[in-house]
Amino acid sequence: MDIVNFSLSKGELRALIGPNGCGKTTFFNLVTGKIKPTNGYVYYHGEEITGLSIHQIAQKGIRRKFQVPSIFGSLSVYENVGVPFFSNQKRQPMFVNRKVQKEYHDQIMAVLQDVRLEDKVNELADNLSHGERQWLEIGMALAGRPSLLLLDEPTGGMTLGETRATVDLIKKISTDLHISILVIEHDISFVREIESRVTVMYKGQIINEGTFEEIHMDKTIRKIYLGKGTEPCLK
Repeated sequence: MDIVNFSLSKGELRALIGPNGCGKTTFFNLVTGKIKPTNGYVYYHGEEITGLSIHQIAQKGIRRKFQVPSIFGSLSVYENVGVPFFSNQKRQPMFVNRKVQKEYHDQIMAVLQDVRLEDKVNELADNLSHGERQWLEIGMALAGRPSLLLLDEPTGGMTLGETRATVDLIKKISTDLHISILVIEHDISFVREIESRVTVMYKGQIINEGTFEEIHMDKTIRKIYLGKGTEPCLK
């Protein structure tokens, strides 16, 4: 990647868009410590986290949802959320003693309500629809009590109905939990509907930021997406 100057405000919801291969996922990898920058610095809450391990960065409050849902298929929905919840709490794992204290149970159920899976608590994760699996992984990320949530294509492979529900879900999480959320997404209708500021990346660089309407009318971005500058590309 080239020099990238990017900042996200506390509690802000932001979309990150750009053609395939432009560097969006690499950017997430740099922030979360999956890859180390050859130069430059990453700061989080004013603290430099450049070069820290994935585990250390996660402990700082950064959680990530990947493009392909990474869940425990043989565990129930409740247990999937319980794993990161108790890991974050640094207490005895829930599987040592199946009886979960009411305080912790209520907190796990609150997460499941946030991602609209409270009626699926005993369902095996393998039995969920694709959209529900995406929501479950968001729930697993929320169970770690993040202050920054990175979502990599959260609506990939979803039906239209699931996509619309995911728009509502992410906006509600942003409003209710007041955490910063950065979303990589190719579905431009989704980007329009979440009504956030948009950052555009191209060839490893950030080339523009603004409202959806401002990005929608940018001739350079039209050319990048369509190879011409006559019609808006973000329809």
